[in-house]
This record gives sequence, C-alpha cells and structure tokens, in this order.
Amino acid sequence: MILKATTDLTDLSEYKRRVNWQGEAGADGAGGRKTGRNGADIVLEVPVGTLALDRDGALVADLDRPGATAVVARGGAGGRGNVHFKSSTRHAPDYAEQGLTGEELQLTLDLKLIADIGLVGPPNAGKSSLLAALTAARPKVADYPFTTLDPELGVAEIDDTRVVIADIPGLIEGAAQGAGLGQRFLRHVERTRVLVYVLDGSSPDPWQNLETVRKEVEQFSRELSQRPYLVAVNKIDLEPARLLSKRTRRKGVHFVSALAGDGLPELLRAAIKAVASAPEPSQPAPPRNVTKLAVKPSGEMVIERRPFGYEVRGERVERLVERTDLESEGSLARFQTELDRLGVNAALETAGVQPGDTVRVAGVEFEYQP
Repeated sequence: MILKATTDLTDLSEYKRRVNWQGEAGADGAGGRKTGRNGADIVLEVPVGTLALDRDGALVADLDRPGATAVVARGGAGGRGNVHFKSSTRHAPDYAEQGLTGEELQLTLDLKLIADIGLVGPPNAGKSSLLAALTAARPKVADYPFTTLDPELGVAEIDDTRVVIADIPGLIEGAAQGAGLGQRFLRHVERTRVLVYVLDGSSPDPWQNLETVRKEVEQFSRELSQRPYLVAVNKIDLEPARLLSKRTRRKGVHFVSALAGDGLPELLRAAIKAVASAPEPSQPAPPRNVTKLAVKPSGEMVIERRPFGYEVRGERVERLVERTDLESEGSLARFQTELDRLGVNAALETAGVQPGDTVRVAGVEFEYQP
C-alpha cells in the first residue's frame, strides 16, 4: 500500500467516502518450480501536504512535495511450494505452505496546505475576494462572517513569477484556543512562507483587528508569528478606507481594493519579493509516543490456561499455523510433526492439557489428541 502526493487533488474527500483499502492476494505457484506472482501494489493518491499518522499520533509519512511516496503497509511473504517438502519417502507431497498475512495499519490522513503566501485576517475582511482578484480561484464570496469554511488555494502570476496563495478562514479572538473556526484552520498556515494580514478598511478599528489576529497567530505558534508578513487594508473603494489611507503613517501597509483592483499589482510584487527572501518554514514532526518493551527471545513460547482451554502464543508457533494449509491431510501431518519439534505438545502436557481439551493458536482452535 503506497501513498503518493499529487497536485491533482486538493482535499481528502475520497477517504471520507471509503475508509477501508485492501491489496489483492498473490497467485499460486505453478509447475516447473515457478513462483506465483505478487499481489499488485495499491497506490493511493493524496494532496500535497498530507500527513499520515498512526493510531497513536506518530508520524508515518509526510508527503510534502509532488510525487512524494511512502510505503505504509506491505504484503506477507509467500509460502514454499510442495516441491520443497519432497523426501525419500514422499516424492509428491500434496501440500504447500500458506503465505503469511500482510500488514494491517490504521492511519489518519491530515492535510496541511502548502502555499507561498497565506491570507490571514478577521472574518469578512475580504480575503476570498482578494484571492479571487489575485488568482483564478473562485472561492465562495458573501457579505457575512465565515463565508469561507474551508481553505482555498489559487495561483497568481506576475512578471513571469508564479506563487501559490491560500485563503485561510477568518480568525477571531480566542481562535488559538479553538473559538470560531480556531485551530482547525490556524494549522493550515504552518507551511506558509509569508503571511498577508488582510484588514477591512471600512471597519471601526482595523488596527485593533490586526493586533487581535496577530495575537492569535502568536498564541498558536510563536515561530509562525515571526514569519515575514505584509499588511493589506482592503476596501479602499469605500469612503472609510479611503480616509484611513490618507491619514495613516504606518509603513509597509498596502491599501487595496479587491473589488476595483486598486493596489493589487503592488501588493503581489511585494509579497513575491518577501517570498523570495523568506526562509523555509520549519516543520517539527508530531511527537512519537514511545513505549519500551522488554525484548523476548524469538523462540519463546507462552501457554496460558483460559476458560475455553489453553492458548499458545509465540512467534514461531503462530507463524507455523499461518503457513499451514489446514484443509490438507499431508499438511496437517507435517503440522503435527512441527509442533512436536517445537516442543508445543510437551509444553501443553506439562501445563495439564487433557485429551479433548481446546487449544487455540493464532486464532485457530484445535482439539488436543496425544
């Protein structure tokens, strides 16, 4: 089972509709000592920026670039054919080893968008309109908070330079603690090289809105708050924003209109310049929960008394069961011989097993007969 990052996908909706994936089984061998073919690989495509986490939250794969691949589960080894069990007394054995069960893994796929520029700001500041004006993206745009419920991506091009821009849904006070859309979206700017704080120039206090948003970003990630950033005051087509642009003395602030197009080329060039000099964002891997277990010898066998009878555990005896064709008389005869060789029968008798008792190995139940 292989995960592969592609730019052809932008979300993980496919993996909401289908949650179980299984590789095909390999084929049986054939005459002339021919081995059976392996089962075909399954390649699962995911958007660039996808993290694969195991059930403990440990990082299994970080697919952070187009074409990146990761093998997350492998099929089991095939068994030996009947020719391997020929002997002086048995010239044509009627049994062969079973193949081993393949790996089984439960993964959580977590998408973190990768963009050069992230548009961040309070709700209804015009980020979606700005993204639409700068790129070919067509996000939903409306005059009420939280129009954008999912991050949107677009590609902008100017002076033969292309950049990817992400519209991150609006941040409100308390977002770093999960208020509003909160941490669900703040994490999408973690891989963004440059931030553009987008403000509504017609609001009563745009600068207070800027401080609120910057505070939320800093509380979420101090490293993120120290990324290069620009400030874009939107809606200068409206009178309050026009007046603000005339009386402000703040440096590095771009006054723009996503609706009329005013100031957009200058903003885009400034953002591209910032991207060119910005360092790559650091991406610490999610912490691993490590539990140290005592190492047991590979041949160790454990027999436990259970309400149903006796349970035998151990790597070698469990693998023997997996490889045995229980429908074949010849295979079962060899199985009994191997149990004796491994000392299973002797250990069971020492544990007090009686004829007719149930013995369970690797999920398979047998009736003990000496």
